[in-house]
Amino acid sequence: MNIISTLWGIVVLLLTILALFPFLGWANWFILVLAVIGLIIGAFGKHKTGMLLNGLAIVIACLRLSIGGGII
Repeated sequence: MNIISTLWGIVVLLLTILALFPFLGWANWFILVLAVIGLIIGAFGKHKTGMLLNGLAIVIACLRLSIGGGII
């Protein structure tokens, strides 16, 4: 489960970086869903690397949404 969560977290972080560009901020809503799924998958593994990557993606996406006015 840890390998799946880590790979999932890497993909989600790459999507998060892509969503930092202007006019792509709406993608953060989808990234939040994907990151939460990865966080849940990572909770079942021994190592917490996947959980950290997905948690970081959640924090970045939430910050980007709050700056853009998506989360009040």
